Amino acid sequence: MEGIQARGPILTVSHLSKSFPGVRALRDVSFDAYAGEVHIVMGENGAGKSTLMKILAGIYSPDEGQITLEGQSVRIDTPQKAQALGINLINQELNIAGNLTVAENIFMGSEPRKLGLVDRATMAKRSEEVLKLLAASFQPLMLAGKLSIAEQQQVEIARALIHNSKILIMDEPTAALSERETEKLFALIKSLQEKGIAIVYISHRLAEVAIIADRVSVLRDGEYIGTLDKAHLDNAEIVRMMVGRSLQDFYDHEVATEKTEGYLVVRHMSDGDKVKDISFSASAGEILSLAGLVGSGRTELARLIFGADAKKSGTVRLDGKEVSLNSPRDAIMHGIAYVPEDRKLLGLFLEMTSHENIAMNVLGKNARAGVMSSKKNKDAVRKSIESLKIRLTSPRTKAMSLSGGNQQKLLLARWLQIQPKVLILDEPTRGVDVGAKSEIYKLIGEVAKQGVAVIFISSELPEVVGIAQRVLVMREGRIVAELKDKAEITQEIIMGYATGVTKAQEERL
Repeated sequence: MEGIQARGPILTVSHLSKSFPGVRALRDVSFDAYAGEVHIVMGENGAGKSTLMKILAGIYSPDEGQITLEGQSVRIDTPQKAQALGINLINQELNIAGNLTVAENIFMGSEPRKLGLVDRATMAKRSEEVLKLLAASFQPLMLAGKLSIAEQQQVEIARALIHNSKILIMDEPTAALSERETEKLFALIKSLQEKGIAIVYISHRLAEVAIIADRVSVLRDGEYIGTLDKAHLDNAEIVRMMVGRSLQDFYDHEVATEKTEGYLVVRHMSDGDKVKDISFSASAGEILSLAGLVGSGRTELARLIFGADAKKSGTVRLDGKEVSLNSPRDAIMHGIAYVPEDRKLLGLFLEMTSHENIAMNVLGKNARAGVMSSKKNKDAVRKSIESLKIRLTSPRTKAMSLSGGNQQKLLLARWLQIQPKVLILDEPTRGVDVGAKSEIYKLIGEVAKQGVAVIFISSELPEVVGIAQRVLVMREGRIVAELKDKAEITQEIIMGYATGVTKAQEERL
């Protein structure tokens, strides 16, 4: 890094400010990037990260401040100008035309011409060259719509390289990638560094910092907080900079001191495939975690309890009475709520307003003589927005336009409207920033304190350890361990049972 910095920054942003009606998005922000480095920019949703990157990409114009590129002051007022200067932005939502070929996507808007016609042979040849540099496994004439998300991302990077990119801005590039695809992306980023390209990388994943970061800069509430170099990177310090409090405060929450044992009792639950004869109970006021590797059957078990999938066998007792759960409607009627792991596909109505999403499960409850009560719905929605601190400009804001954290809180608000007895949360903090995570943890604690049985599914072991009062570890469709004491609820012990390294408890479960 010392050698990189000796050459001076390729990009310098000085005292940048940007406001929108009613919102100050950036306030006196300064930032720089060096050729050949990975500079991660972190911050909560709404911290100003995306606004800063869109200014650099020519999508927004700053109200104040200066941008210097290779020592020269520049004005970036259009995306075309940014691209001409060698700055390319790869959005989290990829800009790929699925009905066009890979080559056509790479050259979109800048197609080479010969005798007034698009020179497709040159497009294919140059695309093949750049794809070879990226070690891509697909060909230029393939339809882009047939590629995986990771491969489409490679197409976007190829497009940047075709335009001689000097600075590549990547916005949450691993959000939709598998672990293997993420490893390939990191290897690709390393090769881009070796070519002298500056990578400005927006992320909220602390695990990525240690792997690829040369430096980390933090924004909070539109202001620049500070930068840590590689030698001083520390997750606890990054979190403190992002949210203004320490990492240990994350999981501090009040929960019920008295619990009603056996409030939810599941017996011999099976779907004949992924879930195999599972029995367990949960207490009212308890936070019970289902832990295990992906594919262990956690989600399938949750969906069986909620009635979303057909069961082959099994019974559910709630508060001393057996309940029939053959559909989600049955579950809702009995006070069982389920927040699915994919909020966009299975949870939210993205084209509908925030108000409509929150009120969805209680429209009948708030009706009078078969007619919906507008006032009751509005009051309930307003209280939910305030209590969950959902950041939106208006209840009429569409769900699709909210950040990941606010979308998740919107979904939680809808299910809390039914005043559940059991709340099943499947990966509730996936894809949200650390600030929103902290708020969700606090909310879970408050819900448990009110006597709700909370079933918490997560692949992030630190949060399982931090929030769960009891852990059931699943492997291959069965519960293989029950961890009750805080001393045994550790990442190492959970992973031991989840992988089959530890088997002592299985004989007595």
